[in-house]
Amino acid sequence: MGDISTAAAGSPPILSVNNIEVVYDNVFLAVKGVSLDVAEGGVVALLGANGAGKSTTLKAISGLLKPERGAVTRGDIAFRGESLLGLDPPDRVRLGLVHVLEGRRVFEHLTPRENLIAATSMHRDRRGVKDLIDRTFTWFPRLAERAKAKAGYLSGGEQQMLAIGRALMTEPKLLMLDEPSLGLSPLLVDEIFDILRKVNAEAGVAVLLVEQNAAAALDFVDQAYLVDNGRVVMGGAAATVKANPDVQAAYLGGGHQVDYAAVKHYRQRRRWLS
Repeated sequence: MGDISTAAAGSPPILSVNNIEVVYDNVFLAVKGVSLDVAEGGVVALLGANGAGKSTTLKAISGLLKPERGAVTRGDIAFRGESLLGLDPPDRVRLGLVHVLEGRRVFEHLTPRENLIAATSMHRDRRGVKDLIDRTFTWFPRLAERAKAKAGYLSGGEQQMLAIGRALMTEPKLLMLDEPSLGLSPLLVDEIFDILRKVNAEAGVAVLLVEQNAAAALDFVDQAYLVDNGRVVMGGAAATVKANPDVQAAYLGGGHQVDYAAVKHYRQRRRWLS
């Protein structure tokens, strides 16, 4: 793990997802009993093919299922010991949980600074907001360099950094990221993960990410869960998951980003289902 603290492994979980099921339109069972923990200050990945239930799990945690006609129909989700299921998404943010959705979704007509300010409605201390902006620009120097440009003119990597930086303006205890490496070059992926290491180390922010780039994710996190067909089929230390021969064959692809079309047709015996 290198820079990421390993002390978190023995800490009480900041997030506990206990045997949840998620149903869409009262018909389609998308998540079929997922359980996972994220330790205080921990860094955890959810891995798996498209459609496995990873993004749905994040939306169940952040409370963003309702607009998609989804609902948690079984189990519980506890954050810092408090059940989240009765809380709306803004209340979950106020507790210290923030979700960066796939696709960046920055305010393209605003500058990076204005994007950051837009996330501070919960902060009444103007001096405190300035300090948060300064801290974010320190973590993301590319954004400081482009502070006066319209966000729509930023590169894909810079927009991803802005989406993450905007989420960090809420001062979260847990940062959830959905596909932060999507569409980015390997160098930009490395840069973003290096920044997340710094955020984790300096601010103690726990990280839960969904990622199809399994090789990059397993080099970044300290714990990982493999989701298959709506279920967690493997979980443990990142090194242990990475060493599993079936994970190597199906998800690591010799160290390159996974070809999930090939994974879909993977027919070898999978030890995690044995």
